Amino acid sequence: MQRVAANEESAVADLYDRFGSLVYRMALQSMPTRAEAEDAVQEVFVRLWKTAERFDPTRAALVTWVMLITRRHLVDKLRRTRARVKARALDEFQPGDTRGAPRDSGMERREQYASLLEKIESLPELQRTVITRAYLGGQTLRQIGEELDTPLGTVKSALSRALVRLRERTGEELTA
Repeated sequence: MQRVAANEESAVADLYDRFGSLVYRMALQSMPTRAEAEDAVQEVFVRLWKTAERFDPTRAALVTWVMLITRRHLVDKLRRTRARVKARALDEFQPGDTRGAPRDSGMERREQYASLLEKIESLPELQRTVITRAYLGGQTLRQIGEELDTPLGTVKSALSRALVRLRERTGEELTA
């Protein structure tokens, strides 16, 4: 890794010859397609090259370090892919659309779902966005904050306020 850190061209080739098939097998098991696995392998070796100076042979064997970098990269890549898919699905969500409502639970469940969507639509924009992405989109608050470029504390507060408002509005409906 010292040679890789020193930008020796042959060192990266040697690293690839030594660990390329291992990284590829791991990527192939994790990624949905062969093309994505091949891309991931290339990205892993770029990451290894860029972080070569951080390798400490007293803390871990080289194979352990390579596999750790590979695993972290693959997990990050899968998380980013899932987050993009969920965000795209949310962008296609239309208020008042009950297609995503549970179908097997009968008319009453669909009506409750539609009523809940109406209540969510009446929330202020940030609260509506946070609650929709967190509960209907399955995103974490950290992901929501990053996508909206909003501090995590603000996202948590918006979620808390939205839940309080929804509870109040549901309580008003039950007492009426």
